[in-house]
Amino acid sequence: VQLQASGGGLVQAGESLRLSCAASRSISSISVMGWYRQAPGKQRELVAAITNGGGTDYADSVKGRFTISRDNRNNTVYLQMNSLKSEDTANYYCNADDLRTIYWGKGTQVTVSS
Repeated sequence: VQLQASGGGLVQAGESLRLSCAASRSISSISVMGWYRQAPGKQRELVAAITNGGGTDYADSVKGRFTISRDNRNNTVYLQMNSLKSEDTANYYCNADDLRTIYWGKGTQVTVSS
């Protein structure tokens, strides 16, 4: 499956962004869809993940501010990011895990100015 992330940009601290990840095929059978991020000089880290049953998991740093959702009908996963902080600045990547293969999309840059 190919993944295309979009929705990144430059915002001020406290503002919101919504990232989208469009998959090239149905995601209804994909067990886990996730968003990761990587800031310069840092390791890639999990931001949020959602199972095909709707279960979610979040990094402690984004709990209460970010919400992940998936639209299996439109083969898209979203990441709603509110109350953005400068430390959220990173390249955000979409990820799909069908328990056999892990797929990565190209990132979308999010820059938060303080």
